[in-house]
Amino acid sequence: MQIEFVAADAPVAAASAVGVLAFDKARLSPEAARLDAESGGVLSRAMSASRFTGAVGQTVDILAPANLACGRLTVLGAGDEAGLDAMRMETIAAYAYQGVKTSGAEQLELRLGELDGAEMASAAAFGIRLASYRFDRYRTTEKPEKRPSIRLVQIACRDPKAAQTAYAGKAGLANAVLFARDLVSEPANILYPESFARRVRELASLGLEIEILGEKEMAALGMGSLLGVGQGSVRESQLAVMQWKGASDPDAAPIAFVGKGVCFDTGGISLKSAEGMEEMVTDMGGAAAVAGLMYALASRKAKVNAVGILGLVENMPDGNAQRPGDVVTSMSGQTIEVINTDAEGRLVLADALWYCHDRFKPRFMVDLATLTGAIIVALGKDYAGLFSNDDELAERLLAASKATGEALWRMPLPPQYDKNLDSAVADMKNVGPRYGGSITAALFIQRFVAGRPWAHLDIASTAHKPNSTIPTIPSGATGFGVRLLDRLVADHYES
Repeated sequence: MQIEFVAADAPVAAASAVGVLAFDKARLSPEAARLDAESGGVLSRAMSASRFTGAVGQTVDILAPANLACGRLTVLGAGDEAGLDAMRMETIAAYAYQGVKTSGAEQLELRLGELDGAEMASAAAFGIRLASYRFDRYRTTEKPEKRPSIRLVQIACRDPKAAQTAYAGKAGLANAVLFARDLVSEPANILYPESFARRVRELASLGLEIEILGEKEMAALGMGSLLGVGQGSVRESQLAVMQWKGASDPDAAPIAFVGKGVCFDTGGISLKSAEGMEEMVTDMGGAAAVAGLMYALASRKAKVNAVGILGLVENMPDGNAQRPGDVVTSMSGQTIEVINTDAEGRLVLADALWYCHDRFKPRFMVDLATLTGAIIVALGKDYAGLFSNDDELAERLLAASKATGEALWRMPLPPQYDKNLDSAVADMKNVGPRYGGSITAALFIQRFVAGRPWAHLDIASTAHKPNSTIPTIPSGATGFGVRLLDRLVADHYES
């Protein structure tokens, strides 16, 4: 799909689908009012005949409007005009695309008229790009009428050249989000640790430095915690190390992001139930988000030194698999009694975080993981859990969350819960009691950050939405975390 920007007064294309805005109380934008007048008041009559109030998400469709060349005209609710911002414009534009994507129209025109700011036009393009995501590479018999028909999107605005320049800065971020979505969407027979690592290697073309550590190298480093998770799989575990050196001093301490990449999680010997197990192809959503973030930083040549670490494993239940009751020694030297092999993500993060701390001495570390079902029980499906030992880092993440719409809710790290991880035979066990499961998981991870500023994002609730109602996120993989962390870096850590 091609996106381009045209002048506000460009003529309406024949047979296109056209979207115009109406604000609260069904008040037409100037561009919508102009087309209403040209069509003999068809927009006004259609709105009067419906319950349209101009709220965001509301639409009114008119097919073959009189005196206009377009085949379809849609009035898009834009809400309060005074509060219209880039985030809301993304949503409005996404609704415009979702409403006509399989209509048969090949061209969508979003007519913003004289609406101020290239930022609004570029936000509309960004929203449409995210909304148009579709993972269809394995569909071979889909009927043509089920496939999107839109091939060209034109955004009519006051300053097309400025809008194009503004969008160029967002296009790399859009590519990065879609890259992360693709990773999460791939089936586990296609995307496993080695093939994930190969896809990461391809990002070297953006200027990233990529290293891949195999099991031999990790064993030499003492990564018994991570390697124990993957020992039941025929697929070799991998540790992908991604570096972006964009600061004026390439040797300055980096910021760091660590992702859980369990490419498939059966639960191991602590086998999951069959129902819903197919969704465990998404258990590498944290690693996908970190890979997407590094893609974004490199695409826009971010003025920062950043490291991304991906712990890539499969958790399988063969005769060599890790057993409940096994004791493993982590890279930190701390020993762990494995009570439940389905609490494997924290074992991966334990060594990945310690490796990151030990080698790179980062200014802070943020880890992302589809870690616990408990976070879904606690927060539902729209918020990821934020745990942190550093208030400044936590507040900056919450601000980035608000700015991007990738919702976080800060959770506690009460020290009195730490004793729930006490083991009779090792330094700790990998699970606590049933209650407070997301908290004890975070407390476990905290033992491997060596006191560095750190935040843990439990994205089990947000990495994958089977029935999404968010117009910029088609049902399936979300790419959650890429925008959030890119904004965090842009707002606070670039020189």
